Amino acid sequence: MRVIDSHVHLYPPELNREPHAWALSHAEPQWAGLCLRRRNGAPVQAFPTVEELLQEMDRAGVERAVLLGWYWSNARTCELQNRFYGECVRAYPDRLSAFATIQPCAGREVSLREVRRAYDDGLIGLGELSPHSQGYEIASDVFQAVLTLATELRLPVNLHVTDPNIREYPGRVETPLDNFVSLAKAFPKVNFILAHWGGLLPLRDVTTDKLTNVYYDTAASPLIYDDSVWQRFLSVVSPAQVLFGSDFPLNLYPKISDEPEMKRFIAEARTAGSPKNVMGENAATLFGL
Repeated sequence: MRVIDSHVHLYPPELNREPHAWALSHAEPQWAGLCLRRRNGAPVQAFPTVEELLQEMDRAGVERAVLLGWYWSNARTCELQNRFYGECVRAYPDRLSAFATIQPCAGREVSLREVRRAYDDGLIGLGELSPHSQGYEIASDVFQAVLTLATELRLPVNLHVTDPNIREYPGRVETPLDNFVSLAKAFPKVNFILAHWGGLLPLRDVTTDKLTNVYYDTAASPLIYDDSVWQRFLSVVSPAQVLFGSDFPLNLYPKISDEPEMKRFIAEARTAGSPKNVMGENAATLFGL
């Protein structure tokens, strides 16, 4: 079974060395709150190098990883990550693809320039973005201009989604589900990927089956839902609209292991009955891999 992990994060070496100090010096407190320590002091995730990511992919049988940016507070951080991703995909074109991240609060000119630069650098999409976390409205002129450019360049867009019924956790941000429906309708030629099962949007709004430009990834699933989510979701949504994504290097099984891994979640997906197209073929088609 071909496995493509459509939701992986990776960070530049200068961030990996001292993540907390880096976050403070670069005014990224929200990222620090979400990505460094759990309430019990245990690490939320690891900080692998690109070579360590490739080793983990080999152990898990992952053919390719799609690197997603983060919904950073500052445009300069977005640029840093995008440049790093450009280096990664040039070094390992057969194993890695990457999306670009942006901060529309930096303004129209800055945002559109960064999208075009990232596209020219070989990045294949935008995301993971979160208007609700980054402080801009989905109807903002800048974000609308970004999505218009995404339409022109045929770039898919990955958006962070929070399930409205999920428990509270440090850094949690509400993401009203109707916002994503509005975006998909307003930009029918943009392929939107709603992360984290889209907050189970299709189970709450049956009209979403008409949104053929909306896909859902499975990122962080074991931290949010039990494995019955696979059957519940796939009984409502076509498997062709679901992408396997792990959210590596997030530790998805903190009660079992202190170290994140891809293999355990892949095994869970297979045991839960994930079709083979979900595990890789859908991503290959959508991203042209």
